[in-house]
Amino acid sequence: MIRVRSRLVVLQFLVLTLLTVLTLRLWQVQVVRGAQFVAAATETRTRDVIVPAVRGQILDAAGRPLVRNRTALVVSIDRAEIERMRDGGKAVLKRLAAVLGRPVKELRERVRPCGPHVTRPCWPGSLYSPIPIDDNVSPREALQILERQEDFPGVIAEVQAVREYPLGAGASQTLGYLQPVTEEELTKRSSLKANFSGVDLVGRDGLEYVYDEALRGSPGLRRVQVDRMGKVLGVERQTSPVPGDILITNMDANVQKVVDRALANAMKNAPKADGAAAVVLDVKTGGVIAIGSMPGYDPAVWAGGISEKDYQRLLSEKAGLPLISRATHGQYAPGSTFKISSVSSMIRDGYPLRGKYDCPGAVDVGGRSFHNFHGIGMGVIDLHTALVKSCDTIFYQAANEMWRRDGGNTPVRHPKEPMTTTARAFGFGRKTGIDLPGEVAGRVPGREWKKSLWAATKHLSCARARTGYPEVEKKDPSRAAYLKTLAHENCVEGFEWHVSEAANLSIGQGDVLVTPLQLAAAYAALVGDGRLRSPRIAKALVRPDGTRVQEIESPVTGRLPIDKETRDYIHAALSEVTSDGTAAGAFSGFPMNVVKIGGKTGTAEVYGKEDTSWFASFAPAADPRFVVVVTISQGGQGAMAAAPAAREIYEGIYGIKGKAALPDGKPATRLPAIRRDGTVVQ
Repeated sequence: MIRVRSRLVVLQFLVLTLLTVLTLRLWQVQVVRGAQFVAAATETRTRDVIVPAVRGQILDAAGRPLVRNRTALVVSIDRAEIERMRDGGKAVLKRLAAVLGRPVKELRERVRPCGPHVTRPCWPGSLYSPIPIDDNVSPREALQILERQEDFPGVIAEVQAVREYPLGAGASQTLGYLQPVTEEELTKRSSLKANFSGVDLVGRDGLEYVYDEALRGSPGLRRVQVDRMGKVLGVERQTSPVPGDILITNMDANVQKVVDRALANAMKNAPKADGAAAVVLDVKTGGVIAIGSMPGYDPAVWAGGISEKDYQRLLSEKAGLPLISRATHGQYAPGSTFKISSVSSMIRDGYPLRGKYDCPGAVDVGGRSFHNFHGIGMGVIDLHTALVKSCDTIFYQAANEMWRRDGGNTPVRHPKEPMTTTARAFGFGRKTGIDLPGEVAGRVPGREWKKSLWAATKHLSCARARTGYPEVEKKDPSRAAYLKTLAHENCVEGFEWHVSEAANLSIGQGDVLVTPLQLAAAYAALVGDGRLRSPRIAKALVRPDGTRVQEIESPVTGRLPIDKETRDYIHAALSEVTSDGTAAGAFSGFPMNVVKIGGKTGTAEVYGKEDTSWFASFAPAADPRFVVVVTISQGGQGAMAAAPAAREIYEGIYGIKGKAALPDGKPATRLPAIRRDGTVVQ
């Protein structure tokens, strides 16, 4: 009996204890944390939907679209939700593939994350962002998904703006392309993290990258009520997105088409040509009217995920590296187009501007014979004729004399190096600062550069001097012997700036490298007001309702190191190259009475390849408004490939054959008018 009572007491105690704990827990849930759980319960009945902003268009100077948006039905997959399913989303992907008419394997590939050993297509963006798998679905396909959400959990079908490129491959490297945001980008770019919708694409190259923040706009938020199946019951709160700004450029779509066509024809007519570039600058403002590079690619290839085949082609050297702009990244010896700097260096060093100079067929420089083209001598001529007829030996002799005055192989304490310092003052050897990513600086060699190069490569040169080049010897023994001798010289005296190097620099050969854009900027300064400008693609940022946000000008970055008299003298000489000089054949029959063209041809030798063809030009010759620079890699002589391409560009600009790209022969100066609804007044 006592035992039974004891057990009852223990049982009563346990019941009271449990009731007390339950009461305390209820009090905690309802009173202490009541508000928190109410909010959590409410949250389960709502969903926050990020509404991406419409990305701003990119227009040319007349308001024509270079990059625009088209409305499309886009199907996306929430990878995180798919992965939480027992079968990893296999059933959902199978049903979705049936609706879209695509293989299940393709859908699986598109939602897998990209990695070092993962081939395209794959998802390069954040794993927490919806992954678009089809940006061109029909309304019927979208409705099948939306009306049967229970069969398609984690699948989203909605109207989105998709990027479109009216010029196709035209100016593709300049305009850029879009890609999903990666986790690394979100970490590094604070401005992106603060203003990222979760489904935004960001600019990866060109203008899309440089002006990404302005073009992207600000996302909106829509809070919707949903049932347990995820179907939307109503909108609780909504904040509208702010569309991105419109980017108006200095470019002209019609001129760009002319440039692309001219480059394509030039490469077709030069059988070994492996690349080409052209730049059209506004001399007065520094604005870029057109910029072409071949081979190119259609940026639309990135839309909806790029295939492994297309991706590898864009990175392939065999395909000519289509992603790379040869106008801003291509570095080539400039040949005789560089002589505007060489003449200027002579004048700065005390040579008379209107003096007479001997132009023999060949000269001895440092024990080596340096020749004119075809070894033709021209007698005693002035610098004007030296530019028109492209005499080399005058510049070889001047370079030799300057080198000796600097002390030769045992230089004075502070050598003047007129050729090197003048070239750098012309903007060579440094970036122009154009509003495009990844521009290269080119190279202007000199004594200090030679020392730096020797310090960086001495160990390799000395090693090769001992071992030679057995891998080359198997195919070309004489070449291998030459390379071994050169390695020995570089090992022992590679720090010395030899007279032969100075001579090569004077005619734009040897180790000097420039980009087509650098050469265009230098010529624009020469035939303009003497100021070097950093070229600009962009002209202004405008709100979609037409309100101006920012006007963008080409900043002045320096002045040419010569006076106006010298500039005018060189300008006048170059104005005769197309009628009496090296480009006369290329411009035979051109109506110079309509518009006179000035310029300079250039032919740069490249070991083991065909010559690089150059033509740097301006028009109208008397009061230039345009500078056009063309280069054809492995195109041959400047007068044979680059000059005819430049002629075709001028014919297109001025309407010599057909409709003029610029009817009044001038680029647009006023911004295009944009209505409050975002349309352009044509």
